[in-house]
Amino acid sequence: MIYKNALINDEITDIETSDGKIISIGKNDADGFDLGGKTVYPGLVDIHTHGSVGYDTMDGDGLCEMSQYLAKNGVTAWLPTTMTVSMDKIKSVVNAQLPQNCGAEIMGFHMEGPYISPKRKGAQNEKYIKAPDINEFNELQNIRKVTIAPELPGSMEFIKQCKTTVSLGHTDADYECASEAFKSGAKCLTHTFNAMPGLHHRDPGPIGAAVDNDAYVEVICDGLHIHKSVIMMLYRTFGADRMVLISDSMRATGLCDGEYEFGGQMITVKDSVARTEEGAIAGSTTNLMGCVKKAIEFGIPAGDAFKMASETPAKLINVKKGRLLPGYDADFIVVDDDLNVITTVVGGEVVSG
Repeated sequence: MIYKNALINDEITDIETSDGKIISIGKNDADGFDLGGKTVYPGLVDIHTHGSVGYDTMDGDGLCEMSQYLAKNGVTAWLPTTMTVSMDKIKSVVNAQLPQNCGAEIMGFHMEGPYISPKRKGAQNEKYIKAPDINEFNELQNIRKVTIAPELPGSMEFIKQCKTTVSLGHTDADYECASEAFKSGAKCLTHTFNAMPGLHHRDPGPIGAAVDNDAYVEVICDGLHIHKSVIMMLYRTFGADRMVLISDSMRATGLCDGEYEFGGQMITVKDSVARTEEGAIAGSTTNLMGCVKKAIEFGIPAGDAFKMASETPAKLINVKKGRLLPGYDADFIVVDDDLNVITTVVGGEVVSG
């Protein structure tokens, strides 16, 4: 397939795809799908999203419907993210066959819990929190990323033995513990600043450890979870190569205010803000494109904002996505001048628009 008249880096060009990959970027004399000179960016990669349009990862169904919604909103690949529930329930969800060809590509799961700290559980269900168990974990399939609290017993051994991407989150770890975890093989912080100690000048905690150990940092850039000034601080500290935009969306995303179930708990969404009965923020009700737009609104250059939502998360989880280059997956989006998504292409095929 050839996509004609794509505006990439301020230059009109063509994109040739075959077998789901980009073959070439450059002028091509053959006919093809005309993009009309609209701007093209790599498709977004959301590595932390629990749900949308009334569905949740832990429902065990609805992944196709979520994939379709995400594709309409510029996401071409994603990791359905689990909650802290029973291991039997987690296993039944992640070991099931993944749906194919129904929108954004499902690359596997992000397992958030139950290997987390009760002190920093946030909207997670404390009843099911437990210490990490590598043998138990190895019985699970399709896991692309796992969040753990490194201060729990056995965490360092788990990190060293784990063959998937490990992220530190829902943790009360201090600087020394988090540094040891990064040196043991952890790569990232899960929703940085949320559900972890803050950055104190005499007690830098896991955020200081991430700075010193060249880790990646997930950031919920919805304008609610983290103040604009802190977003910009993270951007200037970690840069577009190590800062990852995520949505952390829950099932109310794309829907109206109301009462929703989230990880076995009832959540109230009011004015698009989701909270538990105790008042804790429970995920977001935005999608990743909304986070990209907010980052740009805050002052981050558009190219870097899109990179932090495509190339950088793809590199973190080691998939060849997020760049408009030969050899990469043919996942890209076409947007208008206001960054509204016109067309979404996944694996070289138009899936929305």
